[in-house]
Amino acid sequence: MTPHSDNALHAALLDSLTFNDDGLIPAIAQQFDTGEVLMMAWMNRDSLSETLTSSRACYYSRSRQAFWRKGDTSGHIQVVKSCHIDCDGDTILLLVDQTGAACHEGTRTCFTRVATADGSVTATGPALPEGGTR
Repeated sequence: MTPHSDNALHAALLDSLTFNDDGLIPAIAQQFDTGEVLMMAWMNRDSLSETLTSSRACYYSRSRQAFWRKGDTSGHIQVVKSCHIDCDGDTILLLVDQTGAACHEGTRTCFTRVATADGSVTATGPALPEGGTR
């Protein structure tokens, strides 16, 4: 993804999105070359703007009520290859190149549990697309 410096275009893009009542929009991070779904986090206008400008994934922490750039403390950065907006304009998909673990639990992906029809939840390996590899 090429950093974009056109502030008017940037503002128009941000204005076209639907943020929730807390000023947040969900963002899904997906490994760009394997399709592996890595994590979901929230973004506000500032974190999305920083992501688009820097090509580093930046999110908004609801628990800390603060902006955070993925990997600043852990070193597990996400370089954004492209940013996609869903048809309703209310969800972001970031195709990223993940370095190290994406999950705060130390796993490559946050999606390591499977819910079954009987209501149980089983811890499994990472969720990969059909035919996907790591």
